[in-house]
Amino acid sequence: MTELAQAVVNGLQMGFLYALVAVGLTIIWGLMEMINFAHGEFLMLGMFGAWWLSAGFHLDPLLAIVPIALAMYLFGMLVYQQLMRRVQGGDPFTQIFATIGLLFLLQNAVVAGFTSDYRFVNDTFLQKLGGVRLTLLGVTFAVPLLLAAGLALLLFLALYLLIERTEFGLALQATSEDRDAARLVGIRPQRMFAVAWGVGAALVAIAGAILVNFFSVYPQVGLQFTVLAYAIVALGGFGSILGTLLAALLVGVIQSVTVVYLPPAFKDAFVFASYLLIGLFRPQGLFGRF
Repeated sequence: MTELAQAVVNGLQMGFLYALVAVGLTIIWGLMEMINFAHGEFLMLGMFGAWWLSAGFHLDPLLAIVPIALAMYLFGMLVYQQLMRRVQGGDPFTQIFATIGLLFLLQNAVVAGFTSDYRFVNDTFLQKLGGVRLTLLGVTFAVPLLLAAGLALLLFLALYLLIERTEFGLALQATSEDRDAARLVGIRPQRMFAVAWGVGAALVAIAGAILVNFFSVYPQVGLQFTVLAYAIVALGGFGSILGTLLAALLVGVIQSVTVVYLPPAFKDAFVFASYLLIGLFRPQGLFGRF
């Protein structure tokens, strides 16, 4: 029983990190109805940025979050303005091929600049706490993962309040519902979309800067997170910020519990099997409105 409880706790902590990875996709895909298969590459850039600042300037990845978030916010806006704005009104396949092309462009640019070697950050703040453990009711909490999960949760809640409780968030939701009506009340849809792409890119890059403490860094690292993020967003419900969080927690728990009782290769299989099962009864996801 203690082993199961430990697996659930570990899964919940990873779930908060998954939520931060996926929520940017929720904004871009769920609220804006735009497809971005390069989402994981934004995370990869965040991981490489954290590694580069750590290796070259001895800046801890947690402190590197600020410059990385700013750079990726601007990069996300640039991607929308120069690429996605031009294909936004076209066939969905145009968006798919555009973002797949962006995926390979970013991957190969990083390979050309840094090669395909695996890299690791060393001696970070979280890594120094690697041996620190907290025990509660027989369940052990690894402090580095606990702190990373707490930071991810704070950022997620800040985004939730931004989307649900501010004029910007209401304007973004209004734009996603009806662009023409939004224009009539003075909202500029293209500007809202550009900002949303910037916010989405910044959030997933921040997640990358946190995850670099636990995962190796290489040009193809984003693919596994892209697939997982799409599963989480679809499971939680398109456009649902809260649904993304709960779905991410569910995915984290499924993975963690599966690894305890079955070979690790099955962990993602059970995640997608769970999505298929829920999709039979709620095709719109757990918290989807349609």
